[in-house]
Amino acid sequence: MRPVVQRQGQPLPEAVASRILEDDRRHLLHSWSAQKSRRATIIAGGQGAVFWDAEGKRYLDFASQLVNLNLGFGHPRVVEAIQAQAAELCYVAPEFANAQRGRLARAVAEVTPGDLNRVFFTTGGATANEAAIRMARLATGRQKVITRRRSYHGATAGALSVSGDPRRRGAEPGVWGTVVAEDPFCYRCPFGLTYPSCGMHCADHIGEIIEFEDPDTVAAVIVETITGSNARIVPPPEYYPRLREICDRYGVLLICDEVMAGFGRTGRWFAIDHYGVTPDLMSLGKGITSGYVPLGAVAVSDRVASYFETNVLLTGATYSGHPLACAAGVATLAAYQEEGLIERARVLGDRLFARLDAIKQRHPAVGDVRGRGLFACIELVGDRKTREPLVPWTPRGSREAHPAVAGTIRAMRERGVYAYAKWNLLMLAPPFVITDAELEEGLGVIDEALATADRHVTAA
Repeated sequence: MRPVVQRQGQPLPEAVASRILEDDRRHLLHSWSAQKSRRATIIAGGQGAVFWDAEGKRYLDFASQLVNLNLGFGHPRVVEAIQAQAAELCYVAPEFANAQRGRLARAVAEVTPGDLNRVFFTTGGATANEAAIRMARLATGRQKVITRRRSYHGATAGALSVSGDPRRRGAEPGVWGTVVAEDPFCYRCPFGLTYPSCGMHCADHIGEIIEFEDPDTVAAVIVETITGSNARIVPPPEYYPRLREICDRYGVLLICDEVMAGFGRTGRWFAIDHYGVTPDLMSLGKGITSGYVPLGAVAVSDRVASYFETNVLLTGATYSGHPLACAAGVATLAAYQEEGLIERARVLGDRLFARLDAIKQRHPAVGDVRGRGLFACIELVGDRKTREPLVPWTPRGSREAHPAVAGTIRAMRERGVYAYAKWNLLMLAPPFVITDAELEEGLGVIDEALATADRHVTAA
């Protein structure tokens, strides 16, 4: 059966749409949801920052799907690279050298900070974090890994074990050796302190944990450089230099998870670039191919990589460094560089946050807006003074159950803007190719939709 190509504004034939929904309902299991409660929407096509459904309705993508479609839909450079590679060489086992693997590894090494000069390819962000942790344990001969409470590092068993996110319950009891630390979350400081008088206690706290656990047992500290789906936490400028010093003091490796924040999302190549720090390992995914083909990677420092010159790297996968994915990655990185898209993400990010700050002043339900570049979060509160979340951090039942959050998302989608919410957090991450007019259009819709949340505020 040949695929039906649907143009923007043109509905799919009813029989085709019915078949898609029937196949979905009968044969697919969807992640992070109870299947019976799902109401599927068919996405039939997309171009740039816009996609459309089976009825031809247009949506602005203010989420880059899953914070991975940095180049938007249908970027010709990446599409052509995938097509050309499929015709030339569709697959080769990981043990062989291949032009696209080598080109992408070199391209990644050229843009990553410091001495992150070696690259190990995986199939996605979660497996990149798994590989980074395994490398850290092998290279140090230690087992424990310190993570942060609001982190999320992926859906595989090992990655979930080092995630503070409540989704880890699906993998419990998890992999032994995880120790949880608090976040550098200034808006909701877990220590009840205020920046800058806090003295960066959130970083020193990790040093204390290393001492309590015994430094000789701690392999690594893993962090989402800027926390992704769990609140877009942006640490103060002193945080990562202090954490780097603490890790060096104890011989502990620093792993930065840049799966979401990397490849320009924050207006720099990587979020850690804002801090002038080089981690020992950096896990990558999503933006490395702009989501066009699944791919992840670990960028490894010369010091860590040298261990594997004479010791076996005990990890691997059938589809590690798949030629189609690497071809997409080469084209994606070239697009970022030659089309000035990293700088564009910074410029658009400045505009985004200026508008969000203005929106915050108009809406009592908005307690905080934070993030960097095109990586933003609106936190909804019931009371600005107490900062009481409009929805609890880990509510039982559906995360869409609260009428304020569900109503806000529904109002946005009815007006043709797609983003997603998690509990009391509205997540925004538009593609780098969004036009100025599209950005303003989407923000105008969000501004209007937040009136739904305002009705649930107990105090202005």
